Amino acid sequence: MQSVIQSAPVSKKALWAGRVLSTLPVLMLLMSATMKFVKPPPVVEGFAHLGLPEALAIGLGILELACAAVYVIPQTCVLGAILLTGYLGGATLAHLRVGDPFWMPVILGALVWGGLFLRDPRLRALIPLRRRPPQHATIAMGQANEAPDGQAWDQTREAA
Repeated sequence: MQSVIQSAPVSKKALWAGRVLSTLPVLMLLMSATMKFVKPPPVVEGFAHLGLPEALAIGLGILELACAAVYVIPQTCVLGAILLTGYLGGATLAHLRVGDPFWMPVILGALVWGGLFLRDPRLRALIPLRRRPPQHATIAMGQANEAPDGQAWDQTREAA
């Protein structure tokens, strides 16, 4: 059985905003992976500060590049976002463990999902952000459409 999810096409403005938002974390991850391969003194010191062996740098760089590559391919972008969420969650935990600020991986994760939401109609269909049901909403299973406060939608509420 195959489910069909209908979604509205993405506007050009939303598509380009999503591309820009998606590019920012990808560039940051590419820079971070490159730094892990080159291993300048600040990276080595950062690994020591986080309690991570320097030998993990190459593996983490490869993992960053792989996750970013899966994210930028349109057919696998949702899987890439899930993988990046896991990677950035680990980075957040590593910073929390030593008492460092953890906002950067959280912001990167928000940019990953925000950019994907704006550019991918499949994700928009799964996570619809609406304030109220559309005018043509039908009554399902004998219950009237209700507003979040439990009151039925009607003409008088919309006029207010």
